[in-house]
Amino acid sequence: MNRLWSRLGARTATVALLSAGVVGGFYLGDNRDQGRRLPDTAGIEQVALQAPQVHPMKEQATEYREKLHEAAVTEATAERKRREEAAAASRKTVREAAAEFAKAKAKAEAEAAAEKPYDGPIPDSCAEFTGNRQIGCAEMLNAGFEIDQFPCLDKLFTKESGWNHKASNPSSGAYGIPQALPGSKMASKGDDWETNPKTQILWGLGYIEGRYQTPCKAWAYMQDVGWY
Repeated sequence: MNRLWSRLGARTATVALLSAGVVGGFYLGDNRDQGRRLPDTAGIEQVALQAPQVHPMKEQATEYREKLHEAAVTEATAERKRREEAAAASRKTVREAAAEFAKAKAKAEAEAAAEKPYDGPIPDSCAEFTGNRQIGCAEMLNAGFEIDQFPCLDKLFTKESGWNHKASNPSSGAYGIPQALPGSKMASKGDDWETNPKTQILWGLGYIEGRYQTPCKAWAYMQDVGWY
């Protein structure tokens, strides 16, 4: 009996030792596996650390380039606008200059027309006329006007009185060759103002010079308003 128990005890001990060895082997295997896997895990972490990263400075550089581009576009647009405005101003200046030139030219032509509204033949001398016209031409030259003014004076006095020193306007009271209103104004040139054509012409020439400067300007005014 004692021998049986001794054998059973030895077997039990042997089984226990084997079990312990198996379990220990498992633990050792686990430790060995862990030792092999650790380097693999560390490698993955290193790869992750070495992966490309979006650096903040790169983002700032991109944003800076975008701002530079926007600034360049804005400046180009502003420059184009300035050039367009300058071109428009230049065209406006040219148009204004042309308009001013045309206005000045028209004014000069109007003044020339007023100075000499008569474009017909100019008499060579007063000898070409007779009667009161001849007297009027001679007195006009004596008053300091040129012979080219006589066609205007002729038209003016022809319209007013037909060079008739007795012409009278019963409705207004105007009288004589220049149709002075009233006729008695011509007394400043002579008491014979009612009958002497020379006296009337002298008064008429003085009136024309004082108010219109020349017979042609007086005739131009007459054409515009119907009286002088």
